Amino acid sequence: MRDKKLSDLPEGLDSPLNAAVTSRDQSVLNMATDAVKHKQCKLAFQPVMQARVPHNVAFYEAFIRVLDETGRVIPAREFMPQIENTPIGRDIDCVALEMGLRTLRQNPGIRLSINMSARSIGYTRWSRILDRSLKKDRSLGERLILEISESSAMLVPELVMDFMDRQQERGIAFALEDFGASNFSFRHFREFLFDAAKIDGQFIRGINENPDNQALVRALIAVAREFEILVTAESVESKADAEFLVANGVDCLQGFLFGAPSVTPPWAPENTVKTAV
Repeated sequence: MRDKKLSDLPEGLDSPLNAAVTSRDQSVLNMATDAVKHKQCKLAFQPVMQARVPHNVAFYEAFIRVLDETGRVIPAREFMPQIENTPIGRDIDCVALEMGLRTLRQNPGIRLSINMSARSIGYTRWSRILDRSLKKDRSLGERLILEISESSAMLVPELVMDFMDRQQERGIAFALEDFGASNFSFRHFREFLFDAAKIDGQFIRGINENPDNQALVRALIAVAREFEILVTAESVESKADAEFLVANGVDCLQGFLFGAPSVTPPWAPENTVKTAV
């Protein structure tokens, strides 16, 4: 028997649930707003490894975190869905970009990927942060990777394509997130200027024992190869999965097998990443 939708419930019965959801969302919004206002935000860094020997770190991905009133670090998955379409969501994007660019300035030996969305492009403050930083140090662009999801890219594809085209001369690389997870048409690879594609983790976890996902991932790799796009597999959690992915031609591997996102920079000498491949 299929679960009833909230709208199918008799009038009045859904009110407590609606109230609870509304209260939770408002609480999350208040937490994120306070974190931005009081500069209680951090970046967590996760290594992305080269699939081939010598298995060095190719780059790090930066994930935004906020601190709640107790100082507890809150990952993006626990607040971004509630705020992504609000003004504070745009402010969080700005904070992540500003902190990421500062990290690149302070650590000239690393490359860093930062998540963005189509909404970022049209937000004046976000664009000013990017422009101001690259004017001060043009070399930052050559070490910056901007990641955008399939769904976000396809909301306003013309805007995204124009933005990518304008950033090319600055050396910024672009990565397509969640590759394979939505209806991104392969023909768009000819129109967008993606340098890399990150295969969605739902197809990667346990892939060594999943023939269906194996076939799909091989197909995604083949498509990316056709357009000379570097392929990263995310959510790699076991050595067997990593070995399958390396054997089938991925360029980079990311996941808990190599390290969880950490607010302590993993490039610090005491936190050197050790490969498990």
